[in-house]
Amino acid sequence: MRRNTDTGSSGGETVGPSNGFDAWKALQKATDKKRADIIADIVGHPKGAPSVEELTYMNPRLSDDAIRRHLKTLTDVGVVQLLEFEPGARTGGFPYQFFKLSAEARALFDQNGLFPEEAWTRQWQSVEKTPRIRDIEAMPRPSRSDE
Repeated sequence: MRRNTDTGSSGGETVGPSNGFDAWKALQKATDKKRADIIADIVGHPKGAPSVEELTYMNPRLSDDAIRRHLKTLTDVGVVQLLEFEPGARTGGFPYQFFKLSAEARALFDQNGLFPEEAWTRQWQSVEKTPRIRDIEAMPRPSRSDE
C-alpha cells in the first residue's frame, strides 16, 4: 500500500499534512480493531461525544485504562478531540470529559466510506443500557473553546 500525501479537501477543510493532520497516520491508528470499535461508538453515540464510562460499557473487554490509552493515541493523531467541562461546571459523580471525532477525521472517513453514522447510530441504539449509562448519555456535552 502506498502512502497518499495528497491534501484532499472536503467542505473547504484540508485533510492532508498541510494543516497538521496526517491522513495516513490517522488511518493507520484508526484501523486497529479496538480503536476502530471505539471510533464506531463515538460515531454512533447520540451526542457524538461519549465519556470513557460509556465507551467502557460498550466495550466490556477493555478496561478504563485501555480505553484511555486508545483515546490518547487517537487524540495524538488528530482523529479524536477532548471536550471537557470546566471545574465549576462539573456535576459531582458524573463524567466531565467526553470525546468526539475531529472535523478532519470525519471528512477523511467520509471520503473513504468509513464509519457511516447511520449504521453506527443503529448499533448504539440496539444495546440495552443501564440507568446510569442512560443518564450519562443524556447529559449535555461541553463545547470546545476553539469552536
